[in-house]
Amino acid sequence: MLGARRSFSRLAAAVRTPVDVPRMPAFDHVPLPYDGPSAVEIARKRAEFLSPSLFHFYSKPLNIVEGKKQYLYDEHGRRYLDAFAGIATVCCGHTHPDIIDAITAQANRLQHSTVLYLNHAIADFAEALAAKMPGDLKVVFFTNSGTEANELAIMMARLYTGSHDIISLRNSYHGNASGTMGATAQKNWKFNVVQSGVHHAVNPDPYRGAFGPDGEKYARDVKEIIEFGTTGHVAGFISEAIQGVGGIVEVAPGYLPLAYDAVRKAGGLCIADEVQVGFARVGSHFWGFETHGVIPDIVTMAKGIGNGIPLGAVVTTPEIAQVLTRRSYFNTFGGNPLCTAGGLAVLKVLDRERLQENAFIVGAYLKDRLRGLQEKHQSLCMHLTNVIGDVRGAGFMLGVELVTDRQLKTPAKDEICQAMEHMKDMGVLVGKGGFYGNVFRITPPLCFTKEDADFFVDVMDIALSKL
Repeated sequence: MLGARRSFSRLAAAVRTPVDVPRMPAFDHVPLPYDGPSAVEIARKRAEFLSPSLFHFYSKPLNIVEGKKQYLYDEHGRRYLDAFAGIATVCCGHTHPDIIDAITAQANRLQHSTVLYLNHAIADFAEALAAKMPGDLKVVFFTNSGTEANELAIMMARLYTGSHDIISLRNSYHGNASGTMGATAQKNWKFNVVQSGVHHAVNPDPYRGAFGPDGEKYARDVKEIIEFGTTGHVAGFISEAIQGVGGIVEVAPGYLPLAYDAVRKAGGLCIADEVQVGFARVGSHFWGFETHGVIPDIVTMAKGIGNGIPLGAVVTTPEIAQVLTRRSYFNTFGGNPLCTAGGLAVLKVLDRERLQENAFIVGAYLKDRLRGLQEKHQSLCMHLTNVIGDVRGAGFMLGVELVTDRQLKTPAKDEICQAMEHMKDMGVLVGKGGFYGNVFRITPPLCFTKEDADFFVDVMDIALSKL
C-alpha cells in the first residue's frame, strides 16, 4: 500500500495546471473569510493524532472549509464543483437551509434524550420513511451508519431464519465491522479476522463478468452455492443494485428477480443495500432495487438519508421485526432526535425540489455526454489503445472506467490518478473506486445542473487529453 501511495505521489507531482480551463458555471455565493489552521497544519495534526490508515486524494490534500449546494470551497476561497458529494452522501446539496433550520431548531429544543422516552422526531421520520417503501416494509430501526445498518440486517436474517449462511456478491462492499466485512468481497477492505458463514456469488457485472449482461447465467451460481455450499437452507442474500465502492457496477438485467427467487425457495431473506444507491439517486426510482422490479425483505440505508448527518436505518416487515424482541436490542444514538429531525427535512426537500426528477433528467444528459467522450477518446496517445472502457450507472450514480487497452480491459490505475489531479486543478472534485481503483465515481448532489454537467465533461475531456 505504501509503495502504491508513493507511486501515486510521483505521478501527481508531474501534473501541470492546464492553460485552457473551461469556465465554471456562475454561482451567487461568497464564502465566509477563513481564519482557521492551514492545510499544512491540519495535515501535521492528522498525521500525529489520527489513524495512520486514513488516506486522501491528491498529492497536496485539499482543506475544504465551506460548502453550498453543489460547490465546495477551500481555505483560499477557491470554488470547486463537487461531483462526489462526500461519497454519495450530500443528496440535497451542501448546507441546505431547510435542513440546517430543522437541525438547529431541534438542537435548541433537545439534542438527545433516549428512545426510552417518547419524542415525536423519531416517530415522524419513521412514518415518512415507511411511506417511501413498497409492500409491507414499514418498521424502521435507526442506526448511525451504513455498516451498522447492514450488521443489524444480517443478524436479523440469521435470527429470523435460524440459518447462518449469507450469500453476497463478489466485488461488493457492505461495511467494515465483523459481519459486514464477511459480506464484503474485495481483499482491499478485508482484515484477517474471523468472517464466517458468507458465500460470495459470481458478480453479475455486464462489463467485466464472464456472461456479459446475461443475468440468468449469473443467477445459476446462486442456486449452485445453495445446493453445494450450504445445507440447502440459507439466512439471506445481500446486494446493491449498483455497486458503489466496487466501481459503479450495475447488476445485470434480470438477475435480482432470479436470485431473490432462489434464495427465498431456500428459506432465506433478501436484503437490499441502499446505502449509496438509495434516496432518489438513480432518478427513475427512489430506491435502486425498484429498477429491477423486486421487493426485498429488508432494506438498509445511510448516507443520503441525512445529507451528511451520521444516520442510517433498517426497514423491514412487522413479522421480521419481531425477532429483535427475543432479547433486548438497543441503540443509544439510533433515532436521536437531532438526526431524525434532519432526516425528515431531507425527505421533504427531495420531494419539494423534485430532486429525483432532476437526477433522472440531468443524470441521463450527463451519461450521454460521457458516452460521447468515450467515443471521442478512442486513441488519445501512442501508448494507449483506449482510455474510457465503459460508461455505466443511472441518474447521479455514474461510473467511467479507464483502461489502457479496450480489448484486454487493462485497468488504467496510474492514469486515473493523473486525470484526477488535472481535474482538481481545473476546479472539479470527483471520486474513484473499483477493485483496481480505475473507475471515476460520479455521485454529485442531486441539485447538479446541466451547466454543471457540461463543465464536468469539458474538464474531464481536457484531463484525459493530457494523459
